[in-house]
Order: sequence, then structure tokens, then C-alpha cells
Amino acid sequence: MNLLKHGESISEVEVSNISQYGIWLLAHGKELFLSYADFPWFRDQTVKSILNVEEQSPGHFYWPDLDVDLTEEIIEHPERFPLVSDVRVTS
Repeated sequence: MNLLKHGESISEVEVSNISQYGIWLLAHGKELFLSYADFPWFRDQTVKSILNVEEQSPGHFYWPDLDVDLTEEIIEHPERFPLVSDVRVTS
């Protein structure tokens, strides 16, 4: 027995756009922008790995293929959460 209507989305979170500047996440009717400048883990990743996002709890998003874990507050206010990494980036 299938209780869902055909075409009805069961996902509460989805990536709505990927551009050269960042990604847009749609969650509960709200659009969130993740720029690559603030969230460099998404730059140069495959579309498949970026699209694979789960909402672990309300406002808590996880990308299992990338092992990236972010909250809505971090996405909306990245300046409050400075990036810290042991990895040295060289150009």
C-alpha cells in the first residue's frame, strides 16, 4: 500500500542550484546560500556528492559523501563560525 501521491516530494531539504559561486539549499520553503568562499568543502566536488544531503534534525544538514555537517545558523551567519582546519591549502 502506497500512501504518497505520485509526484509528492518526501524530502524536506534539497539542493536547488549549483553555480560557480556556491550552492543553494532549499529547506522547508526557505532558500539558503552557501558560497564557496565561506564553505570551501563544496568547491570542486561532484554534483552527485553535493546533491546527497540529509536533514539529520530540523535545521541540521549532513552531506555523507563529503562528511560535511552544517546547521542553518552556520549557513546564515558564517562570520560567527570562522573556518579552522589542519589542512594547508597551496595554490
